[in-house]
Amino acid sequence: MRRRVDFFAPLIFVVSVILFLLAVNELRPHVRKQAASEIEVALPLFVQVFMAGGDRFLAANLGNVRALIADTMRMQPDQYKVLAKVQVDASWLNPAHEDNYYIAAAILPWNGQVDPAQTILRRASIARPFDYQPSFLYAFNLLQFKGDAAAASAWLRNAAAKLPDDDERLLMENFAARWLDRTEDLEVAAAVVESMAKQAKRKDFRAYLQQRAQRLRDLLELRKAAAAFRTRTGEVPRTLDQLVSGGFLVALPVDPFGFGYALDAEGTPVFNVQPPR
Repeated sequence: MRRRVDFFAPLIFVVSVILFLLAVNELRPHVRKQAASEIEVALPLFVQVFMAGGDRFLAANLGNVRALIADTMRMQPDQYKVLAKVQVDASWLNPAHEDNYYIAAAILPWNGQVDPAQTILRRASIARPFDYQPSFLYAFNLLQFKGDAAAASAWLRNAAAKLPDDDERLLMENFAARWLDRTEDLEVAAAVVESMAKQAKRKDFRAYLQQRAQRLRDLLELRKAAAAFRTRTGEVPRTLDQLVSGGFLVALPVDPFGFGYALDAEGTPVFNVQPPR
């Protein structure tokens, strides 16, 4: 009996190997499908709450788990829309959920889902009045993806007000003032910076903001002079000195920060990005 077992064991092994190789050869022409990314559909809110036993906070947690385990590296654009819907729903169920707004800010805006990310961040900023980060991220998205420097500055000032450290708050308020350099409505921008200066507690920061406000007003005067130059001559100015020599300005303003002013390709006065050499 033992001899028969010793004979059949190697034979079974050889047959198994042959069958395995034949199966591999048969499957080789077939394209292997990738696993699903875990984000294929967003359930209605009432279904999510029902499946969580009526607990909206548990339903929000379950939605965030789905967002956490989703393989975003393999997602298609329509799947990012589903992910955005899942996270927006979670923010409605529990707007204060910290993980939800972290994930939303890190993934959604960079994949074409800016508005859903902003909805989540706006809800989080209201639900978490002690947390500066939702307002900060909302401000960043406004500047980066929407190009709305004025609104971004307002949200950044809102974030700064939530910071407990005075130096950190001043640093963020400084950025809020500097972002206003990018706005088109320089009159409003200057008024906002002047208002910030009046509210500033430190004298040095107040003086700094007053300089920034005057700098904005000087740029506004340059643009008015350039517009008058175009109206009178029918041409755009090629240099800022033409505005003085043509009688549109008494003298060119001096930038207190040393960067100075320049003309863009359309002949519109702008701030220099770098100080002149």
